[in-house]
Amino acid sequence: MRVVVLTQIVPVAAAYTEIASALGHEVAAVVVGRPFNEPADEFVGAAGQADVVFAASKHSIGPLLRSYEADVGLCTGFPWLITKEAIGVPRLGIVNGHPTLLPKGRGPYPWAWAIRTGEPELGMTYHYMDATFDTGNILAQKAIPIGPEDTEESLLPQFQAAAADLLPEVFAKLEAGDPGSPQVGGEYQRAFEDAYAVVDLSQPAAEVHRQVRAWSFMPERIRVGPVLDGRRLVRTSLVPVEGAERIDCADGPLWIVETAAV
Repeated sequence: MRVVVLTQIVPVAAAYTEIASALGHEVAAVVVGRPFNEPADEFVGAAGQADVVFAASKHSIGPLLRSYEADVGLCTGFPWLITKEAIGVPRLGIVNGHPTLLPKGRGPYPWAWAIRTGEPELGMTYHYMDATFDTGNILAQKAIPIGPEDTEESLLPQFQAAAADLLPEVFAKLEAGDPGSPQVGGEYQRAFEDAYAVVDLSQPAAEVHRQVRAWSFMPERIRVGPVLDGRRLVRTSLVPVEGAERIDCADGPLWIVETAAV
């Protein structure tokens, strides 16, 4: 089948192109929305023989899919809510890869919310895209544990491996006309509220530490907290770290390992 990949993330473009091609499918194009943060030539390198198209707006997506005669769109990490008209263009629709176990963690900040709420695992879910964010029928998913020291960098290889495991199942279900399983429950998680940007030392040390970790998973462009005494806390520790500043929370100490200007 002819596949069009939609993403803002260079490693996603590379992985999806490689996996789909290895499964015998043709990746016709990689569509990138604006604004994009990576150099254009990195997308070109990641796309292999496929075209790379930088779309002007969400209204460009439908015509682009039509021009490439896409059988399916494969989307992860795209900045726009794709229109219903565009979703209806590919013969088999658009499949979205979302980095949590839906219906938990809808929205663009699932890892940050998982840290904030103390979830023991994340996950990768592939689902049919519909007219709202992350609500379509599920085709395949896999749990991925999250440890107390995990960062975006340490988690990325696990998600790449999960994509490689799940996409053969996804393509097989698409070819078989499988409608997927409806989602039940769940809610959309927006950016953290302003109050959560302020560190409150009357909270337990573990709670403050979790707040700092949660903010570290928010995109830099909206990272306004957590703030203490005019500094943004970047990294803390629940155990002593040589050279780190000790602060006292409600039930014990916490060590400030790294800060940044507000």
